[in-house]
Amino acid sequence: MGVEKVLVVDDDMLGREYLSETLLRNGYEVVSASDGQQALARVSKEGYDLVFLDMKMPEMGGMEVLEKIKTLSPETVVVLMTAYGTIETAVEAMKKGAYDYIIKPFSPDQVELVIARVNERQKLIMENKYWRSNSNVDEKMNPIFSNSSKMFQIYEQIKRIAQSKASVLIQGESGTGKELVARAIHFHSNRYESPFIRVNCAALTETLLESELFGHERGAYTGAISKHLGRFELANDGTLLLDEISEISPNIQAKLLRVLEEEEFERVGGEKTIKIDVRIVATTNRNLLEEIHKGTFREDLFYRLNVVPIYLPPLRERREDIPLLVDYYLKKYSLENNVTVKAMDIAIMDYFCQYNWPGNVRELKNVIQRAVVMNSSDVLATDQLNNLFIHQDTKRPEGIMTDGKAIEDVERDLIYSTLEKTGGNKTRAAELLKITTRTLRNKLHRYDATDKSMWQRETISCVK
Repeated sequence: MGVEKVLVVDDDMLGREYLSETLLRNGYEVVSASDGQQALARVSKEGYDLVFLDMKMPEMGGMEVLEKIKTLSPETVVVLMTAYGTIETAVEAMKKGAYDYIIKPFSPDQVELVIARVNERQKLIMENKYWRSNSNVDEKMNPIFSNSSKMFQIYEQIKRIAQSKASVLIQGESGTGKELVARAIHFHSNRYESPFIRVNCAALTETLLESELFGHERGAYTGAISKHLGRFELANDGTLLLDEISEISPNIQAKLLRVLEEEEFERVGGEKTIKIDVRIVATTNRNLLEEIHKGTFREDLFYRLNVVPIYLPPLRERREDIPLLVDYYLKKYSLENNVTVKAMDIAIMDYFCQYNWPGNVRELKNVIQRAVVMNSSDVLATDQLNNLFIHQDTKRPEGIMTDGKAIEDVERDLIYSTLEKTGGNKTRAAELLKITTRTLRNKLHRYDATDKSMWQRETISCVK
């Protein structure tokens, strides 16, 4: 990744040939021009990563050529060459878009040093572009909360496999935290200081996905106005997450298999073979063995990806994690929204622990965020439960209904049974229920008033 195609612009034939030969010996593709007009004609037709531009030339000087190159191709890096270097000249050149300048005569080592700095700059620019376009993605591993023995086994897997380069296939339902596990693998590995790059395979057409994965050269297709580095290049020395790998086309599957086997590829529209060192982590919410039987997924690619398999269980299979997750997201979204929701009624937590969570942890996060935003007090009450669930699960726990009255009945029964256990001690009951004594008294007062009202209505009905 970095400088590949270089334009040398110098009216001095010996100087032009010296620099061109130096660059060719170091493996760069080199084109030369003897004056400013010729240089601008070449830049307008072809893309160059780097231009070495002489300052003093007849008819059109280096400063004027610099300005026009930056207009024609803003991403091209320009390094000025001069035998008369001054601070004033350098400042003026930088203002007009030059990256650096080099004093004649120079050695091959000085040329390589300049190119090394250009390569580092280009890499940082591309990585920053990627992260800006994915600003909703944390660059650091979020904590994974669990009391589940199944999840602890996965943590142990992460620790063991993180230091290897083996490909990992993470399978599980949507919303179970597959990307979180992928990030944990990266940040526990010796690649943690290198990029973690993600591509959503399901969100892109075949053409766009090929360009995103492998990059493209300028002019590779209509609209390709400049060279584009793909995710494999951006992830070099780091980790590449192929999210929803089951959605890629047979054509991309074949190209991806080649990259995994040979660790090299060519950009779309390019001929140069690019070597890479990338750790691959793939995720899917489908059963890939079933997709193989259907003929929609390559068996050889599956075995390349499935070196280390990880299965993430759905939230309904690890209900012991729910209270921990609820507590974490209550604090997180309360802080983000500058509100003070400290807890929720015990009946809601009981309902949460029985609910099937078809959207898994992602659904739980959304429900808690919605609760925090909509709540007007420091405790989430049962009368808000109906407004929290957009998805209506058809497999609700027996005895739990969706209307607020049924939830209040559950809460009332729980409070009364707790009072029986404490022998009527309200302070102790409040501690067991994790609510304040004042809240408990208010609820009992409300239940007493409701019970009296119901008794009066039933008595009148019987008299009639």
